[in-house]
Amino acid sequence: MKFKSLTDRFSLSNGTKIPCVGFGTWQSANGQECYNAVLSALECGYRHIDTAEGYGNEESVGKAIKDFLATGKCSRKDLYITSKLHNNFHSYDEAKAAIEKSLNDLQLDYIDLFLVHWPNPIKTRATWQKSNAEAWKAMEEAVDNGKIISLGLSNFQQHHIEELLKTARIKPVVNQIKFCPGISQPEVVKYSRSQKMVIEAYSPMGTGAIFGNEQMTKIARNHNKTVAQVCIEYVLQNDILPLPKSVTPERIKSNTEVFDFELTSEECKIISELKDTGIVPPRNPDEITF
Repeated sequence: MKFKSLTDRFSLSNGTKIPCVGFGTWQSANGQECYNAVLSALECGYRHIDTAEGYGNEESVGKAIKDFLATGKCSRKDLYITSKLHNNFHSYDEAKAAIEKSLNDLQLDYIDLFLVHWPNPIKTRATWQKSNAEAWKAMEEAVDNGKIISLGLSNFQQHHIEELLKTARIKPVVNQIKFCPGISQPEVVKYSRSQKMVIEAYSPMGTGAIFGNEQMTKIARNHNKTVAQVCIEYVLQNDILPLPKSVTPERIKSNTEVFDFELTSEECKIISELKDTGIVPPRNPDEITF
């Protein structure tokens, strides 16, 4: 599917829709910089903002959303806000409290999408299956109570998903993973899609290392585009939802200008097969130390 604007949407398996590009806030510390970045993104036309309890910036994100809504340029129903469950809160009671804290910090009546950030954090490693099931139950109750609209996953591999689905009453609609030039995680993508999940790509530019790659630079020049714009379009052409992040207003705006060109199949092949990009591979979720 060829998207034409930031407000075009992917359809989710629960009947809701999600804007095709989201604004990422990972590594944007709580404070004025994050506030300014989110406000700039909303001014540029983003309607999908992705944050997490673990990013430590929900308060700044929430303030920016509140101040933008006060301008009357859009309504709450036009926005799509995602947050994620912190690794320390995988019991039923902890997850329930964490959801309330996210709602409070974001100053929202409901969160559009709430994800389990990691499937196997160090705190609950010995009981990760049971802990995920408990946290998911709390998330499902939040859906029942109108505090969350949709539920999803982040960094989950097939065996994590299979365990969760044994007890889940509400099915996940998203799996957010690392997907960028040279990193495609095909097994995770294939299985997640078999379970009717949309794939989201965090770090679609690989946290910056890709900008010095000669092949990417050449492809960008072919289209009179930036390397960042090529990365975002590459993700979209793989039918995956990108979450680009920046704190620079000019780059935030530039990253929205990706709907007026298309990569060739050969260019996509080159990008998918890139080696030695300097991009850090995705962490093994069963070996993380946080």
